[in-house]
Amino acid sequence: MPDADDEALPPRRAAAAAPLPWQRTLAQDLLARRARWPHAMLIAGPAGIGKRVLAQFLARALLCEAPTPDGAPCGACASCRYEAAGQHPDLRIVEPLDIEDDVPKPVEWIVVDRIRAMTRWAELTSHRGGAKVALIEPAERMNPAAANALLKTLEEPPGDTYFLLVSHLHGRLPATIVSRCQRIVAPRPTPPEARVWLAAQGVVDVDRALAQTGFAPLRAGALADAGYQGDRTAWMRALAAPRQLSVTSLGAWIDAAPRDARRERLAAAIDWLIGWCVDLARVRAGGAPSANVDLEGALRALARPVAAIALFRYHRRLLLQRTLLAHPLQPRLVAEALLIDYRALFG
Repeated sequence: MPDADDEALPPRRAAAAAPLPWQRTLAQDLLARRARWPHAMLIAGPAGIGKRVLAQFLARALLCEAPTPDGAPCGACASCRYEAAGQHPDLRIVEPLDIEDDVPKPVEWIVVDRIRAMTRWAELTSHRGGAKVALIEPAERMNPAAANALLKTLEEPPGDTYFLLVSHLHGRLPATIVSRCQRIVAPRPTPPEARVWLAAQGVVDVDRALAQTGFAPLRAGALADAGYQGDRTAWMRALAAPRQLSVTSLGAWIDAAPRDARRERLAAAIDWLIGWCVDLARVRAGGAPSANVDLEGALRALARPVAAIALFRYHRRLLLQRTLLAHPLQPRLVAEALLIDYRALFG
């Protein structure tokens, strides 16, 4: 008999309920072993290949009240519909976000208070009378105190509560946490699988989008819009001519965005600089560019005069600056300082 408030739930969103095509074999294997699932699983792999999609599928399977014979979520029960609406009381998602005036703001770390609140929630009785699921992503962004608090919970997990940790860089997690999880290596799509999937999402220049993201299809799909690609092209052309590069013009592009979007633009600019420097290093070592194939000629011309040690030091600075994006900063000033240092690489 349906619950009294079932009719108030929105229709199921079928497209979001299934694993991605390259995850189906792994998902079927995991569902076949559903009775032996541990209380903690670590889904690991590079960013942009769909680890979060896989984790949410497993969460739905745990929460579903009428699974199919092979263990997949039915998509029709109250739990499935609550989850599809983002309102399931027995699913807790922990991310590096703070809520200010009902608006999520990205922060650098998942702090201990978030993990403690999750633990208190896990110890409560399930609303739906079944399993409870906590999804932590990205798990490596827990600060040391938060990681220690989670470790204590994993040592004595509450009954019928499952912890799904999603990590892009699981080597940064404490070994004590990794040892208490079953590690699942998220499958990466083959190039044909990635191309077919992106084409189905309406991405036009599939190969270019994949090259820019290191064959991470979800990231490629997110960055394929014309506005982003236009801005990226302008930056790449400027980087291809460092002696004519206008630091103030590119810095003004940062400030042209609304205040809340300037940090996001800085993040994009740093990613473009990192990819450009990686391609410079590849070409200088006798290889071919990976992200900027269309500018191979410019890269080869620049790779000859640039000093390898200076380039590697600059690349390391870019990586460090990317880790500081959540700190209070002036995005335009950071971008301009990085561009001045880039121009200095070429005398």
